[in-house]
Amino acid sequence: MPPEHLRFGGGAAESALNPLVAIWMLAAIVLILALPRGKAITPFLLAFFTIPVGQVVVLGAFHFTVLRILILAVLARRLTFPRRDKYPGGYNGVDQAVILWTISAGIAFFLEFPGKAGAIQMMGSLLDTLGGYLAVRSLISDDEAVRRTIKTMAAICAILGACMINEQISHINVFGLLEKAGGVTVRNGEIRSGASLGCIYAGAFSGVLIPLFFWIWKDGRSKMIACTGLLGATVMVITSHSSTSSLALMGSAVGLAFWPLRKKMLQVRWGLVCTLVVLHLSMKAPVWALIARIDLTGSSSGDHRYKLVDMTIKHFRDWWLIGTPDFVNWGWDSWDLCNQFVAVALTGGLLTLIFYIAIFTRSFGIIGNARKRVSGDRRQELKLWCFGSTLFATVVAHFGINYMAQLIMGLLPLLACISVVASEAKRATVRVKKTNAAAEMESEALVARPGCHPGEIQQMYPTVY
Repeated sequence: MPPEHLRFGGGAAESALNPLVAIWMLAAIVLILALPRGKAITPFLLAFFTIPVGQVVVLGAFHFTVLRILILAVLARRLTFPRRDKYPGGYNGVDQAVILWTISAGIAFFLEFPGKAGAIQMMGSLLDTLGGYLAVRSLISDDEAVRRTIKTMAAICAILGACMINEQISHINVFGLLEKAGGVTVRNGEIRSGASLGCIYAGAFSGVLIPLFFWIWKDGRSKMIACTGLLGATVMVITSHSSTSSLALMGSAVGLAFWPLRKKMLQVRWGLVCTLVVLHLSMKAPVWALIARIDLTGSSSGDHRYKLVDMTIKHFRDWWLIGTPDFVNWGWDSWDLCNQFVAVALTGGLLTLIFYIAIFTRSFGIIGNARKRVSGDRRQELKLWCFGSTLFATVVAHFGINYMAQLIMGLLPLLACISVVASEAKRATVRVKKTNAAAEMESEALVARPGCHPGEIQQMYPTVY
């Protein structure tokens, strides 16, 4: 049986807003509205990830979590931006996939739960996902804003990492005290620190960010904050005592390790596909049964995750149209959708799942195309590769956890940053081509002059010769 608090229509019956949280929220909103556009992302993300999701203002049937109020503040500012600036770098395939996913998921939910309550829940979910994406997409406007976003994530990991160490020592979660709790989670004698996100979510959030912190460290402009982020993220993974967190960290490491093979990824991908096909044909169980073998902490529920995928495939006819609420009756603990792809499928149907997968395929696509454009410029290539590695680690983490509001906000800035860095790479390539073309025209004009030595021209225009 699913827990009572997971029933549709549940939630807080009255407002729950700690005075300290209220002050921090108001300060963040003032900064969001007052700071220059490129700097407003910092207070938004800091407040978003340091305020527990249980802090909520209830107005009638509407639940405005502090997180939703922060999103509304950014959206209010977004209305003042010129239309051409609302999608920095231009509207692209990733933007389209995110919008289609969120709208498809909302429509499917409403068709499954028609009526006033379903409509209210749908609007809340759209605000969390579509509203959150439009908010960060509009604030992350250029390469400097991308750097500031990553440095802010590093600061968040440092703050949460310190709090999670404190949980290991004092057995008190300081964020839980804001909600009159403060206890810690224990499994097999190990304290699972969670800070403001929860143990599994905290580790998954931080584990995928390692490549981005590595990039700003390698870039040399922010070594101190990069080292702080790397340390904080690693601490969060370790103190969460979760297999999913460890897998996210391993996904980051694997992504970075494939850097020498960046120009042979087509062969790598086909090799992976062929390996999975061979394993599926040779194994006694389906290839997705390998999920059951993953146990990095000695207490992982890999078998449950395997059965969840297996049941989803076997019950395809039940959920393909608009999803189904009957998954809670498919087996023991089947209500626990600890796989983001499965959660998207069972709550939104096949079309919603296709749009969600398209977010990743298109993101990988624009990163790959951008890397090819800057081929030869190792600094630019490494930056794009680190974003691809974080995206890969995020996909790995998807197989062990379903994403709640705060973790979704960990994904959305990544997608916004990818759109901006890919656009910046494209513009940089165009500028180089124009410069080379102009230099070539001028050099041809000099060659036509009598008495001009070719060696002098080569020294003046080295990019042409």
